[in-house]
Amino acid sequence: MNQVPPRAALTEATAPHHPHAGAPGPGGAGAPGPGGEPGPGGEPGRAWASRVADFLLGRAVTIGLVVLAVATGIATFAILARGAPFAARSGAGVGLVLANLSVLLLLGLVLAGRLTRVVTERRRGAAGSRLHVRLVLLYSGVAVAPSIVVAGFAVAFFHFGIQAWFNDPVRTAVTESLQVARGYLEEHRDNIRAVALEMANDINRSGQLLAIDPRDFARALAQQAALRGLTEAVIYDAASEQVVASAGLFGGLGVIPPARWAISQALRGDVVVLDSSHGSGVRAVVSLNSAPALVLMIGRPVDPQILNYMKRTEQAVAQYKRLDANRSWLQIAFAWIFAMVALLVLSAAVLIGLVMANQIARPIGRLINAAERVRGGDLAVRVPEKPTNDEIAGLSRAFNRMTGQLAAQRAELMAAYRQIDERRRFTETVLSGVSAGVIGLDPQGRIELPNRIADLLLGLDLLAATGQRLADLVPEFAPLLTQALAAPERAHVAEIELGPPARRRTLLVRIGADLSGERAEGFVVTFDDITELQAAQRKAAWADVARRIAHEIKNPLTPIQLAAERLKRRFGREITSDPETFAQCAETIVRHVGDIGRMVDEFSAFARMPQPVIKPEDIGRIAREALVLQKTARPQIAWRSDIPEQGPVAPCDRRMLRQALTNLLANAADAVAMRLRGEAEGAGRIALEVAAAPGEVRLTVTDDGIGLPQEDRGRLTEPYVTHKPKGTGLGLAIVKKIMEDHGGRLVLEDRADQPGAVATLILPMGTGGTADGA
Repeated sequence: MNQVPPRAALTEATAPHHPHAGAPGPGGAGAPGPGGEPGPGGEPGRAWASRVADFLLGRAVTIGLVVLAVATGIATFAILARGAPFAARSGAGVGLVLANLSVLLLLGLVLAGRLTRVVTERRRGAAGSRLHVRLVLLYSGVAVAPSIVVAGFAVAFFHFGIQAWFNDPVRTAVTESLQVARGYLEEHRDNIRAVALEMANDINRSGQLLAIDPRDFARALAQQAALRGLTEAVIYDAASEQVVASAGLFGGLGVIPPARWAISQALRGDVVVLDSSHGSGVRAVVSLNSAPALVLMIGRPVDPQILNYMKRTEQAVAQYKRLDANRSWLQIAFAWIFAMVALLVLSAAVLIGLVMANQIARPIGRLINAAERVRGGDLAVRVPEKPTNDEIAGLSRAFNRMTGQLAAQRAELMAAYRQIDERRRFTETVLSGVSAGVIGLDPQGRIELPNRIADLLLGLDLLAATGQRLADLVPEFAPLLTQALAAPERAHVAEIELGPPARRRTLLVRIGADLSGERAEGFVVTFDDITELQAAQRKAAWADVARRIAHEIKNPLTPIQLAAERLKRRFGREITSDPETFAQCAETIVRHVGDIGRMVDEFSAFARMPQPVIKPEDIGRIAREALVLQKTARPQIAWRSDIPEQGPVAPCDRRMLRQALTNLLANAADAVAMRLRGEAEGAGRIALEVAAAPGEVRLTVTDDGIGLPQEDRGRLTEPYVTHKPKGTGLGLAIVKKIMEDHGGRLVLEDRADQPGAVATLILPMGTGGTADGA
């Protein structure tokens, strides 16, 4: 199990980054002073304040305050449950109120701090802040709603209870109970008063016994006391307060005489009723008719429990009257105490709700932040795992396991990707080294992997067109692709022509399927440019034909020509019937034999093209020599030349280059003649230009003839392909062969502004050539 990181590290690891978070406001604590020096209360002050705030708002302090609040509430309830009036214990009431207020203030401070932190996080948009606020509101509502209901019921119950305590029936019952107790005591007093008068009368009638014999008087007094159930009977001398005679249980035990005021009142003829000295009976003092003046004091016991009941009844009635007089203050005091206790419990409940909301929202916020970091590609992030078995801890452990598995899987995927990438680079290296174009297609015929040669052969950027259908990019491939998609179990091969007529090429295309069972996982298209191969094959075939024709035809031509000339000389004078016809036929034979001979010579020249002897030559001079011959042979054409006086110099075979240039000038003259055929007036124009370009020399022949044909333009340089009535089709083939032997090329184009053609010989200069012939 992972250990929980320190708070600072956890905050740094999980808190969402905010561009302005933690930046001190203007004039705030830690704001930089002049010169960039940190002002008072900088980073150490903020760190200290943050630690203090974290401690005060920490879980331990919060739980301690909640326990203290609950203990204070229980103590308050216990004190209130005793029923002790606050008027009798003002100190206890004040202490109770102060204790509740102190705890309530501390709870309010901690609660305000936590609520401030929640609001700050919500405004900052911290992860999980919305859930935190909702949980706080939920717990607060759950705590506040029952408290309000209980408070309403308690206030109503207390109000109606007070009204029930102080209504008229209760007040009547309390008053009458006191009257009953007092009536019982008054009854005892009236009874003892009557007994005292009766006993005094009896003693007055037998007063002579005291003078005759005091002992007999004492016995008579004892009989009186026993007869009337008295505990004491004492006769005092009113003047000296000396005991004259005594009887009864307490009569001879040092009886304290009554107070002087009682004796004086008794001498005036009243019966004075007093409480006994030990508080468990009543006494009566009455005067006797004697001289000197004597007073009689008798005592009778009263039940002590009855006296205690009466005393408690008097105290209860007195307290009831005080409470009745202070009823409004009592209600207010109870309301204050109840409100404080309710706020105390409510604050404690809300604080507990905040702590529980933190326990739920904080881990979820950390999970959200961690999920954002995972979305950003950080799979090493982990959230703290608590040692509990609740759902939040399980979610944290599941998240850590998930990120661990994702990290391991990404490492495996990266390793596999690197391996695939290495194989792909190897495949691309192999494909780039082959001379054929190769294109990998998916099962739907979309491009996946082309090589560079395929781009060059097709003239397209196939890598940029990855994902597009090859049939849409190269429509010429569409029929063969359709066949391959319809029957992927076998390879499909075809020759396909691409490009415009002037640069048409022939590709040998082969499409094979990558089969997995009976299903095609993809296709591989390979193609080669066989244009030059076909031309070389045709050229070799025509060269062989030319050799055979030259050998088979040239042998009988000489005897035929000699025979025709001999017949013309030998029989030209002897034939008289139609000599002109004979001469014309003989001349026709000789002329056509000469034409056939020249054709055979061309066949021989094409079939036995000698190897060029390359050496630096003046290209301008060679051009002028060829142009002079054509000017002399065709004076009716307007010839124009743009040839430098000297140079340029390039390595070449002088005779063969002159032959190539002569063939181009002759073709241009024939094209002009074909255009002017049938026209009465007009002359053609042919221009020859020699120019040096970087690394090459260009010899350009421009005419205003019939131009290049629209059909078979790509085959004009092949043997025996011609559009002239008497052409052999070997002129341009010989020119192309000469240029290939020189490492140059022949370019045939239409004139841009008017009818005609442009033929250009491009000859490389080589390392020793210069533009001026130096």
